[in-house]
Amino acid sequence: MNILFMGTPDIAAAALTAILEAGHTVCGVYTRADKPVGRKQVLTPPPVKQAALAHGLPVFQPKTLRDGAAEEIRKLSPDLIVVVAYGRILPPEVLAIPPRGCINLHVSLLPQYRGAAPVQWAVINGDKETGVSIMYLNEGLDTGDILRVEPIAIGENETAGELFERITETGAKTLLAAIDEIAAGAAHAVPQDDAKATLAPPLTKEMALFDFGRPARKLHDLIRGLNPWPAAYFRYGGKKVKVLRTLCDDAAEGAPGEILCTKPLKVACAGGALTLLEVVPEGSRPMEGSAWAAGRRFSAGDRLAETE
Repeated sequence: MNILFMGTPDIAAAALTAILEAGHTVCGVYTRADKPVGRKQVLTPPPVKQAALAHGLPVFQPKTLRDGAAEEIRKLSPDLIVVVAYGRILPPEVLAIPPRGCINLHVSLLPQYRGAAPVQWAVINGDKETGVSIMYLNEGLDTGDILRVEPIAIGENETAGELFERITETGAKTLLAAIDEIAAGAAHAVPQDDAKATLAPPLTKEMALFDFGRPARKLHDLIRGLNPWPAAYFRYGGKKVKVLRTLCDDAAEGAPGEILCTKPLKVACAGGALTLLEVVPEGSRPMEGSAWAAGRRFSAGDRLAETE
């Protein structure tokens, strides 16, 4: 088959590389525009573009897939379009081009977590399992018929970033299996049960602020789900203190925000307590929670409540 690939971030670059290493023909690659990165705002190509250029593939970066993109794609004569986190909706005129259809890698067990941030919401909600789904694209939001599903267990202390690394590898393997089935004419797609659908909207910076007046387990899951972005934080001394890693003690007792011990730094919540393993005080680098506590000269019984 002649495959047209569309994607942008690291997970898409890994999928593209796997497709090429498996010996498939890729006639072109569509990705988002180069963006300024870092403090110096250096214009940087997305990971998919870097992977495509490394393999000598033609790269297209249109602002939209409307206004002439369909004609451009027809000239490439794709048998199949493969989409992985492209970041743009494919209009009907593009969906209709490849005779083998358009398939998408989605990082959830569809119909759960349709939308932009399925991995993060699975962690935030304390799920024990997530996975990858390969589906045919239609005009809806992650509503197409399912080709393959591969479950993935979520570790109790695993962050969204760590989970995404494992999903990337599993996703590429599952995508290749689906492509092989389509090529062999053996693909069998199953409609989604819309009644069981849930949504995974984009994360926002406003979600990141928390206080210790919530159950420890809920906060632990929020902190894991917002790592690496936007990173959960509380305020102390009028400044942000980001929390990157925690352990949860459901049985501990104390007033919300009360420091139960400093080595390690354990803080009581509305129910249970959190051990703050890694924090980032505003203006500082990441450090152990106990090191931050020592620098602030905290003692057991002190409170981590907002102070001015």
